[in-house]
Amino acid sequence: MAHDIAALAVELKDMAAADHQSSIRANSDDPAEQLEWRRLTARHGDRLGEIMAEYGWPTAELVGEEAARAAWLIAQHADRQLDIQRRALQLMRQAVSAGSAGPRELAFLLDRTRVNEGREQIYGTQIAGVKDGAPIPWPCEEPERMDELRAEVGIEPFDEYVAKFAIA
Repeated sequence: MAHDIAALAVELKDMAAADHQSSIRANSDDPAEQLEWRRLTARHGDRLGEIMAEYGWPTAELVGEEAARAAWLIAQHADRQLDIQRRALQLMRQAVSAGSAGPRELAFLLDRTRVNEGREQIYGTQIAGVKDGAPIPWPCEEPERMDELRAEVGIEPFDEYVAKFAIA
């Protein structure tokens, strides 16, 4: 079992590294590159579904901090696999309640899943685009409470967050 878990941790970290390397293709002008990104994230989403079925949510206690973060990234990027995102969200909620996963990552995954479902996000973590050099978030359920809600889960205020994405 320990060997299986060690192998699982390596596999998750390898998937995150491939994701990171390939993510530049997500918004490429070249449809072939976009398709390559979609194939990669779909393959990773499928594998995460298998992992969740066998182990539940891959927490830091189970696979280590880096591999747990990798699992979250894979779920975050499974945009065309709502079943995988919803399952990850459910398992991550349980892990956060048990103190074995972070509320910050859960907030990002919740917003991402809601946007993919065509719903308003809660925390303003998902950016729809850039207008006049300023990042524009997808619509939020309670925009006036967004920074308060962000603070509750350890996310910096929206203005600080979007400053990272601003185009000078």
